[in-house]
Amino acid sequence: MEKINFVVIGYGGMGGYHARELIQEKDGVQVIGVYDIDEKRLEVAKNDNFKTYDTLESVLNDKSVEAVLIATPNDSHKELAIAALKAGKHVVCEKPVMMDTKELEEVIAVAKLEHKTFMVHQNRRWDNDFLIIRDLYETKQIGDLFQIESRVQGANGIPGDWRHMKQHGGGMLLDWGVHLLDQMLFMVDSPVKTVAADLSFVLGDEVDDGFISYLTFGNGVKAIVEVGTTNFVKLPRWYVRGFEGGAVISDWDLSGEIVKQTGIIDHHNLVPIQAGQGLTKTMAPPSEDATTTLPIKEVAADFDNFYHNFYDVVRNNAEPIVKNEEVYRVLRLIEAIFEAAEKQQVIEFE
Repeated sequence: MEKINFVVIGYGGMGGYHARELIQEKDGVQVIGVYDIDEKRLEVAKNDNFKTYDTLESVLNDKSVEAVLIATPNDSHKELAIAALKAGKHVVCEKPVMMDTKELEEVIAVAKLEHKTFMVHQNRRWDNDFLIIRDLYETKQIGDLFQIESRVQGANGIPGDWRHMKQHGGGMLLDWGVHLLDQMLFMVDSPVKTVAADLSFVLGDEVDDGFISYLTFGNGVKAIVEVGTTNFVKLPRWYVRGFEGGAVISDWDLSGEIVKQTGIIDHHNLVPIQAGQGLTKTMAPPSEDATTTLPIKEVAADFDNFYHNFYDVVRNNAEPIVKNEEVYRVLRLIEAIFEAAEKQQVIEFE
C-alpha cells in the first residue's frame, strides 16, 4: 500500500484531531507535517512530534506531500484549496466547505481541471445516533417515517473568536447546521420541496447563535432541524414518528427508546385519565397490549470510513462516500435557509 502523505493546514482543535487520531496509516494515509500561521500552534505541533512548515509555499513545493487537509477558518478555505489543487495536491477540506455555492463551484472546477481529488470531511455521517435513525428510515421498523426532528442544543454560547464573525463564516447554521442538514439529505432520498426558517440572535452577535428550520420533502417527510447555544434544558437529539410507532434518542450516549405498535388500539373503548383539572381519552397512553418498547441498539455503517475511502478514491478511482454534488446541495440548502429566515417566507427549493 503506497501511503498518501498529508500535511495538515491549520493546527487548531479539528486540525489537531485529524492529525493525531483520524488520519491513520492503516487506512493508507499518514501525516508528515503541519502548517499554521500561528507560531504557538506550530510549537504545539512540534511537541506532538510533527514536522512543521514555516510557509504555505514550502508545503506546496514539497513533492513528498501528496495531499493537504484544510482545517482553518471558513473564509480561507477557497484560497487554500485552489492553491493546493494548482500545486498538484489532493485536498480534504473541513466543513463548511466554502462560504457559498459560488466559491464551491470555482474550487470544483479547478479540481476537475487539475485532475485532483477534492473531498469534504462530513464526518457526522458516521455518528452512531444518526446511523440508528437512518436504519429506522431504511428498514421501516416502525413503518415509513413521516416526521424527523434533529437537534443539537447547549448553553455555552458560540465558542472561540472567529465563529462570532460574519466575515469568517461564523454562526451556528454554518457551524452545526451543515452537519445536521448533510445527515438529513444523505438519509431522506427525496427532493426538498419547501424551506422555512428562523434564526436566533439571543447573544447579540452579528451571526446566528442558533436556528430552527422546517423542511418538506417530496415523498411527504417533514423535518425539523434545530441548533441552539442558549438552551439550559435540551430537547432530544432525535425524535421520529412512523406510521407504526415512534423513537427518541435523547443524547450522544444513545439513551432513548423505540415504541412500536404491535396490537390494535380500540378507539371506542379507551380508558380516560386525569389530566390536570380534566379527563382525556385522546392523550391517555395506549394499552400495554397495543405497543412494544424496544431498546436503542447501535448500527454499524454500511459504508467505508472517510480516510480509507479517500485513499481508494485517489488510488483506485473509487466512488467517494461524500460526493461534491451532495456537499453543494447542502450549501444551497443553507443559502435557502438564510433567505427564508431573512424574508420570513416559505421558500420553494427543489
